[in-house]
Amino acid sequence: MVRIPSLAALVLLAACSSGAQKPAELAPAKLSTLSVNTYLWRAALETIAFMPIAQADSGNGVILTDWYANPQTPTERVKVSVFILDKDLRADALTVSANRQENRGGAWVDAPLRADTVQKLEEAILERARTIRQSVVAER
Repeated sequence: MVRIPSLAALVLLAACSSGAQKPAELAPAKLSTLSVNTYLWRAALETIAFMPIAQADSGNGVILTDWYANPQTPTERVKVSVFILDKDLRADALTVSANRQENRGGAWVDAPLRADTVQKLEEAILERARTIRQSVVAER
């Protein structure tokens, strides 16, 4: 019977060889089982937590909400989609889209968003992701 050494044993043996260098330390966002940046993922979920989540797929970096109507303005509702595109914490790794509807005569009709709504939502997610990352780095 031939025994195949485990991966851990091979790593330990390789580290014992002369001239071996210490492996580079990976950023915590790259050590998770998520396929996307963990800080962006967590920040996006926290930022839109007040809305009902219809789908959250960390493997593809997609968060879709269901329609949300603010109790202050029950004749308007919004639906948001968040796409995290990369493992790196960068502005271009995040895309947000939103749809707005107004209730007119009992029927929901598509309506335009304020011009800066999506941009403000993206900025809020990015700022929260940076804050989460800073708190994690400070704990080390």
